Amino acid sequence: MMGLVFFLLMMIPVSLFYKFRFINQFMYLILYIFMMLINSDTFFSNISYSLGIDVYSYWLIIMSFLISSYMVISMLKGYSVSILLNINLFLNLFLVIIFSTLSFMYMYISFEFVLVPLVVLILGWGYQPERLMAGLYLFLYTLFVSLPLLGLLLYLYMLDGTMFFDMMKYNSYLFFIHFILMIVFMVKLPMFMVHFWLPKAHVQAPVSGSMILAGVMLKIGGYGLIRSMFMYESMYISYSYIWYSLSMIGAMMIGLVCLIQGDVKMMIAYSSISHMGMVIMGILTMSIWGLMGSFLLMVGHGFCSSGMFYLANLLYIRSGSRSFFINKGMINFMPSCSMMWFIYCAFNMSCPPSINFFSEFMILSSMMYFWEFSLVFFIGISFFCACFSYYLFSFSQHGLYHNLYSFSNINMMEFLCLFMHLIPLFFCPLIIMCIF
Repeated sequence: MMGLVFFLLMMIPVSLFYKFRFINQFMYLILYIFMMLINSDTFFSNISYSLGIDVYSYWLIIMSFLISSYMVISMLKGYSVSILLNINLFLNLFLVIIFSTLSFMYMYISFEFVLVPLVVLILGWGYQPERLMAGLYLFLYTLFVSLPLLGLLLYLYMLDGTMFFDMMKYNSYLFFIHFILMIVFMVKLPMFMVHFWLPKAHVQAPVSGSMILAGVMLKIGGYGLIRSMFMYESMYISYSYIWYSLSMIGAMMIGLVCLIQGDVKMMIAYSSISHMGMVIMGILTMSIWGLMGSFLLMVGHGFCSSGMFYLANLLYIRSGSRSFFINKGMINFMPSCSMMWFIYCAFNMSCPPSINFFSEFMILSSMMYFWEFSLVFFIGISFFCACFSYYLFSFSQHGLYHNLYSFSNINMMEFLCLFMHLIPLFFCPLIIMCIF
């Protein structure tokens, strides 16, 4: 695994020049192929220098490399693209360390370092002056929940004498300790009531920032929940109903919030919060079906949400606005893109044969096992998810457009990026189900 880290470090010279942009993307695909040739197991394998992978980190690292290659496609020729490539590179470096480290402390340090390139991305390449407030929200939310976790990790190190995941055990029923351990991952997912930074960050970030934020960054919280759940089972068994209830109610309320949005990117960002609520519920059931379903939903949402942000950016480039009230009637003026909108909106509401459909079926089974009346809330969440996905498609594709000219042409590179997002959504269920 250390070879991946050194490979990423050796990509720095290639990322310094814009003309090597596609070589940079080709290197991400080489890393993807390299990962596909590695055998992963249910326990840590390929261990080197405190780095190793299991089945969860394996697929998240693969998703990081794929979405990073899509990010390179989305970077248009313009202001300081070489700096964007370097920011993308360092984001990948920290993400690989987060997903492959065997030590909680290494994970925490990389967890914090990821914040720096992301804030630079929002402040440097954001669209409007409000990006300053978006960066401040992201910084403060992460800072205030992370510092207590550092103190807790030092306390646990004094008790256990180690920071390795498979050796840290602490049977405590103190809610304060459980709260510190959970809230840092809940903010990163994010959970309802600590989600206010996400819509602001998504709307103000450039398209490449939105793609990596929705595709990979939100998955750090789910990965942290999975890791800490295996270490501190007694605390999860005692207090998981609290987070479960908040996520269940919050996912329904966020579905209603999506229906009143006037900004395309804002609505896609809020739909991410609703889906992440289902991920939290699946993990907290502490059943194998819930764990598998949440993990599959994280992978499916990563590709689906990233593709939807890319589609929203195509509208923004051509119309100059992200407003629903301006981007209407696109089926007449961008007919070549309408089918892609339909597929992504259908997959966002978890229609078969996407990976989201299988994952939500597993999460529903685990929720019924955890609390039988969860079915009522699940029906409500699924209904509102279908409503806002239909609202997004119908409002953007139908109606009367405000201009008199047509820009129906979509170039081949944009179609390539959209189709590459769809391929994992179709074929990942077969691959992952075989591995599990």
